Amino acid sequence: MALMFPRLARNFVKNGYFPTDEPTLERVLTALAPSDGPMCILDPCAGEGVAIGETAHALGREQVRAFAVEYDVERAQQARQLVDRCIHGDLMDTLISRQSFGLLWLNPPYGDLSKDADGNVGYQGQGRARLEKLFYQRALPLLQYGGVLVFIVPHYVLDAELVGWLTRHFAELRIYRAVEAQFKQVVIFGRRVRQRDQASESVKATRALLLQIGQGDAEAAELPVEWPFLPYTVPASPAEPEHFYRVTMEPEQFAEEAGRLQGLWPTLDTHLGAAQQSLRPPARALSRWHLALALAAGAISGVVKSRTGRVLVVKGDTHKEKSLQTEYTERDDGSVAETRILTDRFVPVIRAWDMTPGSATRGEVLTIR
Repeated sequence: MALMFPRLARNFVKNGYFPTDEPTLERVLTALAPSDGPMCILDPCAGEGVAIGETAHALGREQVRAFAVEYDVERAQQARQLVDRCIHGDLMDTLISRQSFGLLWLNPPYGDLSKDADGNVGYQGQGRARLEKLFYQRALPLLQYGGVLVFIVPHYVLDAELVGWLTRHFAELRIYRAVEAQFKQVVIFGRRVRQRDQASESVKATRALLLQIGQGDAEAAELPVEWPFLPYTVPASPAEPEHFYRVTMEPEQFAEEAGRLQGLWPTLDTHLGAAQQSLRPPARALSRWHLALALAAGAISGVVKSRTGRVLVVKGDTHKEKSLQTEYTERDDGSVAETRILTDRFVPVIRAWDMTPGSATRGEVLTIR
């Protein structure tokens, strides 16, 4: 079988990127079969999207919706040409509906997790903290029950903890060595089931085999050119995922939105109140007491012109002062007790800038208390 999407940069490792080699990909596809209904498949570490794109075509492109997540911007742009929907971002920064996919193609980044607190965020395990385990934990809930797993990792990652997860979550487990041996990869097939009994003989045998391969005591057989068993049928998906998006905005998306909205400047007056709306006149004329109170509170300000022609620019305000009162009390023994009482007092202050033409105080600031 020939691949439809030849990779531009074939079988290379760069910054932790281990793409699936083409012979391995070709042989894996012979182990898969489509169901009768529409299918949704996912690759959460898609690279250039070749593996998930080829899988979609092998299962029948007209009835498959292919989804992908890719961290690298250039590879994400390539993947978007081959899949229906692709998120440019980290899988840990996505919101994807659980149990929405009939096939999970998982070829995660390889390596140890950072030992600092930030590097282990989201990882739940007691064994050696590895990227492969972190991505397995994050991606497993996305696969529907009865769905098919294609898990490609270095064989030495298969410790007791990861093997325990696999045998607990999957039935029909099979393991083979990848055709390209440079990265010591194995391909693990399985069908997701609800938690299995770890005490059954078949599970014990599978667990022992995986542990032996992980420890280097046994070597997995190479992927067969033609699949010798009944193929793994990818089940139909009841509906497309309701949620499939990145939690934080992509840098390009943020720049596009900022350019479209032009920041807050078009709505500066609305948000920051730069423009003062015209005030409604009172329902009836204010008394002198109301006028003084409004002036002192700062509710009335601006240019005021009297009937005599005097022009003032007024601004009122109110501040708090403390008044001191001292009381003296004679005690029974003849001594005198002094009591000081501080009382808050609100003082209205109106300042007026005299702009009356010909006035003796023109240009001066008058203070009215």
